[in-house]
Amino acid sequence: MDTTLRDGEQTSGVSFAAQEKVSIVRLLIEELKVDRVEVASARVSEGEFQAVQRMTQWAATHGHLHKLEVLGFVDGGASLQWISQAGCKVVNLLTKGSLKHCKFQLRKTAEEHLNDIKATIAIAQKLGLTVNVYLEDWSNGMRESKDYVFRIMDGLKKLPIARFMLPDTLGILNPDEAGKFCAEMIERYPNLHFDFHAHNDYDLAVANVYEAIKAGVHGVHTTVNGLGERAGNAPLTSVIALIHDHMKLQTNVDESKLYNVSKVVESYSGVRIPNNKPVIGDNVFTQVAGVHADGDKKKNLYFNDLIPERFGRSREYALGKNSGKANILKNLELLGIDLDDESAKKVTARIIELGDQKELVSPDELPYIVSDILKNGIENQDIQILNYSLNLTDGMRPTATVKISIRGEVYQESAAGEGQYHAFSKAMYKIYRNLDKPTPELLDYVVVIPPGGKTNALVQTIITWKFEGKVFKTRGLDVDQTAAAIKATIKMLNMIEKGSIPTLNNLNLP
Repeated sequence: MDTTLRDGEQTSGVSFAAQEKVSIVRLLIEELKVDRVEVASARVSEGEFQAVQRMTQWAATHGHLHKLEVLGFVDGGASLQWISQAGCKVVNLLTKGSLKHCKFQLRKTAEEHLNDIKATIAIAQKLGLTVNVYLEDWSNGMRESKDYVFRIMDGLKKLPIARFMLPDTLGILNPDEAGKFCAEMIERYPNLHFDFHAHNDYDLAVANVYEAIKAGVHGVHTTVNGLGERAGNAPLTSVIALIHDHMKLQTNVDESKLYNVSKVVESYSGVRIPNNKPVIGDNVFTQVAGVHADGDKKKNLYFNDLIPERFGRSREYALGKNSGKANILKNLELLGIDLDDESAKKVTARIIELGDQKELVSPDELPYIVSDILKNGIENQDIQILNYSLNLTDGMRPTATVKISIRGEVYQESAAGEGQYHAFSKAMYKIYRNLDKPTPELLDYVVVIPPGGKTNALVQTIITWKFEGKVFKTRGLDVDQTAAAIKATIKMLNMIEKGSIPTLNNLNLP
């Protein structure tokens, strides 16, 4: 069961719009093919009620209504009425799975709580709702008040409950405990269906899921990208890889859709996926060390079962100070560039040099570097900046004066703009228009400041361009943002001048 839209939305700062919820439900059920989706908590707000209505209307139209579930409460039937009126047919009833919660939050005895649960289930039956039961704080219950847990279970085991859901509500369990406690439940109640619901407070959620499945639980709960309260829940992608590869079990989930769905939820939630997050992080299928690329080339020595193509992705070979010749050759191969050994060594040395300066080298810059090495270096660039002046005055538009050399001819222009870089660009484009030279379209402008808070930190400016139907990126590095952008612009102009523009469509870029 995926609970991104209920537990995942409890992530601090995350709130999905109604249309986003419908979109996520569709992706989870029809694209990923998860079995069940917990879509909301009852009685949260009028907006939530309308969102659940939209989701249930979509699900009913497409034959998926039985897959939608809503968290309900032991509240005299109020939440059950809310769920029924919203059009949902399954309630996940929140009950107390530890003596502490029952005694101090509800201020009731186990028998009193059991009677309330039974009365709520009776109401659910009259409303035609299927009931699953959460034993909230079950993990603490098994640690500290096991007799209470069994007393509640003994009172519920013969009732019309489809699934008993065992949450590690506060993420306290370790794998030994998770396996042991789940096994105790299954051995004591062998005819009941148990789900395990993990939280990640100790970064053990996936390991606990592993042990729970080994113990014999019938279902597990996940969220897309591991969203959830505090440290989040067990991430869907890692759990699916674990089940398929380590446990050799099958699920209905379509692995090839995991990455795209994760990126959609990243966009909707505003919570960025860490670059090193297993399966879906930007860097997890990128080899950095040259020896790894060399081993892959010879016998796929650094491959494991997590083949990127399974998840709709592809393997990449990073270019930086740890790159060896094999990394360079892998990227050259993707670009269709063939170099002799001596040239490959020079390119490798240049990339290592750039890496030592903190500059990131990506495949779209590789043709430019190759061009430099093959006697078209910086000193022989077709287009060079001889001088520029940028002026920023309060209350006045920024201005720029630029002097450049194009194939030995010197040109100079001035212009005003909305910012310093804009003024520089306008001055450059004046020169190009006067020469009837075509200019590219700027699509995106990103500034990256390395962490650490140092005042002399280098700033990397990444600009995406479009020229004659081709989209490509250039980077510049400097202590000043505008100076870095100017360096990126000169790289772009020389790439156009030399006709060495790669296309992003043909590259495996993150």
